[in-house]
Amino acid sequence: MKKDIILAGVGGQGILSIAAIIGYAAIESGLYLKQAEVHGMSQRGGDVQSHLRLSSEPIASDLIPYGKADLIISVEPMESLRYLPYLSQTGWLVTNSKPFVNMTNYPNPDDIMKELQQIPNSIVLDAEEIATEAGSIKSANMVILGAASPFLDIAYDNIEKAIHAVFGKKGEDVVAINLVALQSGRNIAEQSIKRP
Repeated sequence: MKKDIILAGVGGQGILSIAAIIGYAAIESGLYLKQAEVHGMSQRGGDVQSHLRLSSEPIASDLIPYGKADLIISVEPMESLRYLPYLSQTGWLVTNSKPFVNMTNYPNPDDIMKELQQIPNSIVLDAEEIATEAGSIKSANMVILGAASPFLDIAYDNIEKAIHAVFGKKGEDVVAINLVALQSGRNIAEQSIKRP
């Protein structure tokens, strides 16, 4: 088993929480893990990205070459486009459709959506709306993780255990909301995969 994953978003959207949960679940699954992340501008709403490599065999490098990512998980649509050169021809993109407009020259969101619609293996969803229905807009990152979960090749219950581990100190209510958000995202992905 080998999975090369790019995580992308904007500071404050929970990309590093997604990375921590996938990492915890991977270790629980007995996998090797390498991670490289950039989050220097995260406090200012800047670009945040992480390379996450999982494998049943030892991993030499923590960086993913262009065209080799099996999965891009993005919490911001423009950031998903920024990392498309990394996506393999058979890879999947899972992204939020709701833009985080943090600059004056942010591209037209309709143009971004047109670009995303050109990607054959993609799931684009309004994670904030789904997270609000699940109980908290703050769990939008867990909606995205849930939508990406079918492509991780990690047992779903290990992802749930990781959510307990990462959010447990914040209380059972926070854990419960994040688990509902995770399942909501997964449900949407499973429906999307079944479509002809």
